[in-house]
Amino acid sequence: MYNNDGILIKGNKDGINTTINMNKFACFDDMIVLLIKKLSKGKHFYKGTTLILRIDLKSVNKKELGILKEKLLTQIELKDIVLEDIEKEIEQVNEKEVKVFSGVYEGKTKFIRKTVRGGECINYQGNIVIVGDINSGAEVYAAGNVIVLGRIRGKVSAGTNGNTKAVIAAFLLQPELLKIANVIAMSPDDIEKPSYPELARIKDGLIIVEPYLPNKYIY
Repeated sequence: MYNNDGILIKGNKDGINTTINMNKFACFDDMIVLLIKKLSKGKHFYKGTTLILRIDLKSVNKKELGILKEKLLTQIELKDIVLEDIEKEIEQVNEKEVKVFSGVYEGKTKFIRKTVRGGECINYQGNIVIVGDINSGAEVYAAGNVIVLGRIRGKVSAGTNGNTKAVIAAFLLQPELLKIANVIAMSPDDIEKPSYPELARIKDGLIIVEPYLPNKYIY
């Protein structure tokens, strides 16, 4: 269904049919750069036509959709853009390509088997499990929980959809910034870091960090 780069473009009598798999991209900006690049190659064919954009609408927000439409209409000079939601198709592709499973309680989860380096941005509408570190300068956003089998040194946000029961756990918590739902916390510089895993969660309106104890946090 998709090219390896996550964008499939087909022309037909009704216009341009473009399908985007957001799970192929580290962040929204990366997707826009590649999409503009690919459409620019056939700009003289696409000018004045309608683009049918097929994308999982839950993977982008209203602001991002506005930016996307503006760039396509001005840079590719399209006549119009029609959005089609392909959430169900994306979930089917995820099961094969992104190693997503549906848990009984926690929902869909994305596994990332690498260190997230500075400058990288990961955004997922579910849980994220990282087998590696989150380096300084990296950003990770999840609608669910964020579990890191390594160190957190960058910025991590869990419960981006407002879920105050989301948690952030890691072998070592040294974040530039932690955010759960709309509550933000920063790591003190003058505190000795423990040698055991820790878990951050919201309690009484604040983010608290405590030793991670398996099976303790069941909601």
